[in-house]
Amino acid sequence: MNKFSRRSLLKGAAGFSAGLALSACGQVIRQGGGISSSVRAQTDIEPIVDPNTLEKPNLQIGYVPVNDCAPFAVAYTKGFFRKYGLNVTLNREASWGTSRDGVIFGRLDASPVVSGAVTNARIGAEGARHAPMCAAMTIHRHGNAMTMNSAMWNSGLRPLHEYNGDLETFGRDFRGYFDSLPLEQRIWATVLSSAIYEYFIRYMAAAAGIDPLEEFRVIIIPPPQMVTNVRIGAMQAYMVAEPWNTRAITGNEGVGFTFAHGKEVWRGHPDRVLAVMEPFIEQYPKTYRSLVKAMIEACQYCDDPNNRTEVAEIITDRAFTGASSKYTRPAIVGEYNYGGFDGKQRIVNMPDSTIFFKLPDNLPHPPGDHSTFLWQSQSLWLMTQAARWGQISEFPADAEEKARRAWRTDLYREIAAEMGIECPSDDYKVEPAEVFIDGKSFDPSNPVEYLNSFEIRAKRSQRFFLS
Repeated sequence: MNKFSRRSLLKGAAGFSAGLALSACGQVIRQGGGISSSVRAQTDIEPIVDPNTLEKPNLQIGYVPVNDCAPFAVAYTKGFFRKYGLNVTLNREASWGTSRDGVIFGRLDASPVVSGAVTNARIGAEGARHAPMCAAMTIHRHGNAMTMNSAMWNSGLRPLHEYNGDLETFGRDFRGYFDSLPLEQRIWATVLSSAIYEYFIRYMAAAAGIDPLEEFRVIIIPPPQMVTNVRIGAMQAYMVAEPWNTRAITGNEGVGFTFAHGKEVWRGHPDRVLAVMEPFIEQYPKTYRSLVKAMIEACQYCDDPNNRTEVAEIITDRAFTGASSKYTRPAIVGEYNYGGFDGKQRIVNMPDSTIFFKLPDNLPHPPGDHSTFLWQSQSLWLMTQAARWGQISEFPADAEEKARRAWRTDLYREIAAEMGIECPSDDYKVEPAEVFIDGKSFDPSNPVEYLNSFEIRAKRSQRFFLS
């Protein structure tokens, strides 16, 4: 039997969240509230789409107060929504759970969700609601990291890149720290169950020879509560989107250091996708095309190096992150600080810290590929992780069909073509070994063989088969 059950994972969130005030970067906005009066949409842009031609020009769109909200903030303040005939009300969401559920239950027309949420709504992974959720585009790639507390540093752990690929030594240091703790204190946190961050925490540990199902728990905490929970000792480490990793280093000295950027687990991974319900696409096809176009253009604006300083400043408004630019800037501009407690400077030039549109030359990708294009093969990878960690009992026999209906590359190609944007012609690609922390490539043509190749996984005495 596992030391930590899946049920305890889910119940842990409530116990550690109770009574904790939101640790906001700045002034707190009412949960679910609209945009603040200090933010004004640009109104001098001439619409190229007549709102009267759209089935539903007035939209409620969610966002979460992390750096990920940048394309939404830009689409609003720079007038891209207006350009495509949309009148958008932005709603600040308390967590990634409310962002997802707001779409599922119809409170929101669209919202960003963590990579994995759409796929898991289709397959019914534990912790995810069954729902016909869809996405046609990625909001961004990367933009997240793992933060460890000061005690982990004092035990000898260091940023992952300082191990120079020596996962055995990292595993020894990691195990040494957790072995010193009672079971109830061996806690990591992430933002949503059955999401890519939870998979990354487990994947990273397993790559170092540590069974995450045996050695620690993963609990769910909203992003603004991460730093406070580490400070009071409620957990040892967390994975979250920026600026909440930088917040543990700057302005909260002594709380923690960045252990690893998400791209060090899987370089090029999707982070947030733009979620809607399938009936929304069917009932409002023109509106949906306008929404995707506005968001693509906003992502292109965010991606331009000449705009990044401005983008980091836009999201400091209290309506978005409420954080000073010293917190939002590092992961947007690429001046990434890993922190530490030995007085050394660990600021790394990382232009791909957050990828909004153009993929870096050193990231393997086929012609026409760009960040906002969704690969259905990456949706299959997410399903393998749901199976690997016991969130579904078997890999779905109809996984390709579920991926096709969930990640709408067909619609994206049509929309992008209207904007003059080239796209890959395929929906599947092999993820080469060099982009993963464990050096194991992912071939989407045989996901079950991939699953069975892992020594550390749930029910490892059993082999996986198609359901």
